[in-house]
Amino acid sequence: MKDWKQFFSDKKIRVIDHSDPETLGTAIASFAVDDTLCESVGRSSDQVACRFWVHDNTVVLGIIDSRLPAVDDAVMFLQEKGFDVVVRNSGGLAVVLDRDVLNFSFVVPDLPEMGIHSGYELMTAFVKDMYADLTDGIEAFEVVGSYCPGEYDLSIGGKKFAGISQRRVKKGIAVQIYICVRESGSARAELVRDFYRVGRSIDDERFDYPAVEPDTMRSLSELVGVELTVEDSIHRVLRLLGDVEYVDLAGDELAVFEKRMTQMIERNQKTLK
Repeated sequence: MKDWKQFFSDKKIRVIDHSDPETLGTAIASFAVDDTLCESVGRSSDQVACRFWVHDNTVVLGIIDSRLPAVDDAVMFLQEKGFDVVVRNSGGLAVVLDRDVLNFSFVVPDLPEMGIHSGYELMTAFVKDMYADLTDGIEAFEVVGSYCPGEYDLSIGGKKFAGISQRRVKKGIAVQIYICVRESGSARAELVRDFYRVGRSIDDERFDYPAVEPDTMRSLSELVGVELTVEDSIHRVLRLLGDVEYVDLAGDELAVFEKRMTQMIERNQKTLK
């Protein structure tokens, strides 16, 4: 699914803008919103949603992170640094969010052409086009030493600036990306490295936690030598998408959101006791 233009060409595109960190507050709500959109979009074949979201000073953990030998100490370490800590409802490992990290999701119907890698490929191709005027050097491969490493890490010159995840719910697929737009990518990586150190990841024989090397990560601004902003990146997304309709959650979606939100809160209360 490398031709995102063809995939979107016959579909109505709905935009939900939660890029103000005050809109939703906790990142728990963002995962509940995307699950809600999966249910809505999954009932059609000609609609997609694009949602922007930004959260200030938050570390999002994967389920495996919550099983660190000294997870309570590790969470306390992050909180003392001024970070909120939440556990996502999908795979992956710890990532850092702040006001200079743009997250956006493409929520698409789970159509026959959407194979297991299709969402990742669609997002990769889209991001390459987003920044085509600045660089043709964006590559997708696992950057060893980065936090939350995966096959679709986005990097320039081997330095990671973004990561992609995918979640399937009720015949809908949420393809989510975080882009470290500006400020120090290595400083964010140092925080995650120290989180794993405090959590004693090295003592856990059940899971392979990443050995984070801060030098493997940068922000996109650092890599292209241009001071970019979250707002600029949002405009780049909208410019590529063209004709869109702004529609926030409404009607029956609000009840689904409340249910999903309750599930997320209960998951976090159970996991981060």
